[in-house]
Amino acid sequence: MFDKLQSVEDRYFQLNEWLSDPDIVNDPDKLRDYSKEQSDLEETVQTFRDYKKTSEELDEAKTMLDDSMDNDMQEMVNQEIEELSAKKEELEEHLRVLLIPKDPNDDKNVIVEIRGAAGGDEAALFAGDLFRMYSRYAEMNRWKADVIESHETDMGGYKEIIFAINGDDAYSKMKYENGAHRVQRIPSTESGGRIHTSTATVAVLPEAEDVEVEIHDKDLRIDTFASSGPGGQSVNTTMSAVRITHEPTGIVVSCQDEKSQIKNREKAMKVLRARIYDKYQKEAEDEYAENRKQAVGTGDRSERIRTYNFPQSRVTDHRIGLTLQKLDQVLQGHLDEIIESLLVEEQAEIMENAGQ
Repeated sequence: MFDKLQSVEDRYFQLNEWLSDPDIVNDPDKLRDYSKEQSDLEETVQTFRDYKKTSEELDEAKTMLDDSMDNDMQEMVNQEIEELSAKKEELEEHLRVLLIPKDPNDDKNVIVEIRGAAGGDEAALFAGDLFRMYSRYAEMNRWKADVIESHETDMGGYKEIIFAINGDDAYSKMKYENGAHRVQRIPSTESGGRIHTSTATVAVLPEAEDVEVEIHDKDLRIDTFASSGPGGQSVNTTMSAVRITHEPTGIVVSCQDEKSQIKNREKAMKVLRARIYDKYQKEAEDEYAENRKQAVGTGDRSERIRTYNFPQSRVTDHRIGLTLQKLDQVLQGHLDEIIESLLVEEQAEIMENAGQ
């Protein structure tokens, strides 16, 4: 581990030198790439330096112990040794976590797709609850949520809603929301007071940059149509809605949220690019997917990951067996406790599999 840490520090020194080179400073692409790499290494390098300093101080404290010392002095040195030993162990554990390979998508923006599944109108209403939950979570993280496409029901829920979340490290947290979410509650339409179970699926895709996914115009079929509102009625007489089909993969994306056909096309292309990137990435990253499957489940939309029980005000994440009696808070966007627990579990599993 320490050889690897030393190579990280050496790389950090090298990046410092390059970022002082006028040729690099005048090259926007290299400046951006090297600055980002340096920033990514910063915490690891600083923690490693703290570890080395603590180790030196611990060694010095141990050499100070002498039988000729009076009891008070020995007690003081022993206390210092105990504190430094605990700090060294804590820093070493933190370094092990920092050396876990980072998901290359963690710092990306995301495309989130929520769909009502089993449960009809109640599932659509629950999809709306999830959308509001993620919108509030985005606000708490100072991210921006922007609706791309939505199909609202007469009761105010969503058959489907697709939106982008733009912000620092959005994917690193939102990726744990992939899967089927289950709600248990008494629907507003239920006169007998019986508890119903409904589900909504959530897919979180990392947003792909233009350079990451090459899409040729000849591979696209673009159709335009009039936008529609709840129940399917036409709400716009102009052909502003856009449907794009990527023929090599068969992926279809539509967008009608904007009044402008150009803006709808831009949003649809953003979703299309994310879905194609997600498809190719899954095919190319089987090894990483297997590690993640062992840690927090497959992330497949058919896999039930969480239950929201209204009668008992309970939220349970089935991947790690975590239950919180904080349903109201969770639905208001307070997801950190759940997401951080999933992150810790994933890190522990990866470290165990790596034999660290």
